[in-house]
Amino acid sequence: MRQHASNPKGWSTMNTASKHKAWTVAVEIEEMGDETEARASLEIEGATIGGWGRARRSPSDPNVPRIGDELATARALGDLAHRILEVTALEVEQFSEGEVHLHS
Repeated sequence: MRQHASNPKGWSTMNTASKHKAWTVAVEIEEMGDETEARASLEIEGATIGGWGRARRSPSDPNVPRIGDELATARALGDLAHRILEVTALEVEQFSEGEVHLHS
């Protein structure tokens, strides 16, 4: 039986070998008048998972495009995170006997 090993962050691992991975999220932003849309995408082993977000400036808000960019991007990243959890739950279900619910 393998023993648990602790890493510097205190996480418990089953195996002492470490493997570094880096994933890159791409965000594309499009401004259309008072609306901004953002698309976030992550490619994992040839499969792309995407998220989408929108921000709309109210006529009473100051015209600061960066704020719309940031809000639309935050919403796209939140959507992407949710979709990654959905994909992961489906993958876990393939190895388990019942429905899986993952929480962030």
